[in-house]
Amino acid sequence: MDFAITDEQSRILDTVDRFIARRLPPEEVRRRDAGHIPPYDLLEEMGELGLFALGFPTEYGGLGADWRSVCLVQERLGLHAYMAASIYNRVVGFGGMSFLTYGSPAQKKEFLPQILAGKMLIALALTEPEAGSDAAAIRTRAARVDGGWRVVGRKTWISDAGGARYLLTPVRTDPSSTGAKGISILLIPPDAPGVSMTPLPKIGNNAMPSWDIGFDDVFVPDEALVGEEGNGFRHLMSTLHYSRASMAATVTGCAQAAVDLALRHAKERRQFGRPIGQFQVIRHRLADMQMRVDQARLIVYHLAWLIARGQICRREAAQAKIIATEALQYVAHHGMQILASAGYAAESDMQRIWRDSRLYSFGEGTNEIQRELVARELGL
Repeated sequence: MDFAITDEQSRILDTVDRFIARRLPPEEVRRRDAGHIPPYDLLEEMGELGLFALGFPTEYGGLGADWRSVCLVQERLGLHAYMAASIYNRVVGFGGMSFLTYGSPAQKKEFLPQILAGKMLIALALTEPEAGSDAAAIRTRAARVDGGWRVVGRKTWISDAGGARYLLTPVRTDPSSTGAKGISILLIPPDAPGVSMTPLPKIGNNAMPSWDIGFDDVFVPDEALVGEEGNGFRHLMSTLHYSRASMAATVTGCAQAAVDLALRHAKERRQFGRPIGQFQVIRHRLADMQMRVDQARLIVYHLAWLIARGQICRREAAQAKIIATEALQYVAHHGMQILASAGYAAESDMQRIWRDSRLYSFGEGTNEIQRELVARELGL
């Protein structure tokens, strides 16, 4: 396994750096966070730069790069501006990889070029009031009617639904089924008659709006079905390693940003006649923080290598999600302690990372569930 960054990957990362410096410098990130302004306006430019196209076949407008390049872009975006990394992950993981993995040939031909060009955002409408970690407990149902489906139910905590062209919506299409059986996936436009959407206030991730969504006898045509009828749960499971890899890479970059902030402060802040970084308690805390990030980076790169080789990696994806998200929470917590009042100030970047970081150990599958998955993969 070669950890060296190729010349081509280096050029891609330089493109990311220039893009972020121009469109999302620190002051703009703070403005968007304070104003709850999502980065949807950046999608087409990211598409023009070829960032979304990296991990996709050329026949759909992709660049044919492997997942290691995708991982490096996600990490670099997370380092600079988590809001850009988050929307990137949604476009690539929930949108592009869903269609590439289980979409029909017609859907791939229609949707993938638009997604890779940054002209279409897909939101995964999975979570329900009684179905989160237990995704098989989905109650939203769709009944067969002439020419399509009628959908009734509710989804909640659906990120970026307000900016999406479609909601990728798992529903129960077999009323007699229970658990993972009888679930199908439908594409539902957020502006379809019968769809109601209510924003949900949060304490963090302000540039990633979340929504509560109601479906009141919403009609969608036959072609809205993505994948095989009744096999929706299996389809969802087939792409989870992409979303978990995306989150792990992104939060690793964000965790490095927190360490960098704390390290800079420790070199500049003076107490008792010297920089606080010269005190052993601070030095060792920073050492522990960097080691946590480096451990996360190693498992993220290993997971990217496995994905690039097409290997089964359910356990490694769950492990990467756990290790990286908990590393972020660790460094955000200790970074706040090192910065003290400077970190607690509203204009501090550390407090934003601290607020945002709390989501990721339960977002997109709780770490408790991930540990259960790891245990099962170990044969327990």
